[in-house]
Amino acid sequence: MARAARRPRPRGSTCVGLVSDTHGLVRPGCLAALAGADLILHAGDVGGPHVLAALAAIAPVRAVAGNVDDPRAPDLPAALELEFGGVRLHVSHGHELGAPTPARLVQRYGADVLVFGHTHRPLVERIGRQLVVNPGSAGPARFHLVPSVAWLVLREGQAEAELLALV
Repeated sequence: MARAARRPRPRGSTCVGLVSDTHGLVRPGCLAALAGADLILHAGDVGGPHVLAALAAIAPVRAVAGNVDDPRAPDLPAALELEFGGVRLHVSHGHELGAPTPARLVQRYGADVLVFGHTHRPLVERIGRQLVVNPGSAGPARFHLVPSVAWLVLREGQAEAELLALV
């Protein structure tokens, strides 16, 4: 996992910042790592509107509800289905699968890129044609894991992801 420094932005690409499990904490390192994104996708357990407001100062934000988000928050759907340049993305927290794994996500969802959170464990895995990404947790450190986010680059119908440690 890279330390909060990304590769240069490829020409003609769409760059998406991926974040999850902030649990109400906005780390300065998270904001720095996501700077320059065209869009930020939050995979749930946001922890309050102040988190989304801080991220929105960088780029437009779309977020889904996690298992600890207020279920009455009408602006946080259970899932998002998006498309950019022929690449289909599915974003959900993952808790709808119980214990989410890349294999379970691929079985359930047909998008090209599957983004989830919930486990707090950063992961980038390709299964067949599908790319599965868990940006890890950008919130309070738990489970002896380093806080992290991810950077998703979409270009010419292809997707690549990179994990960034927030240390």
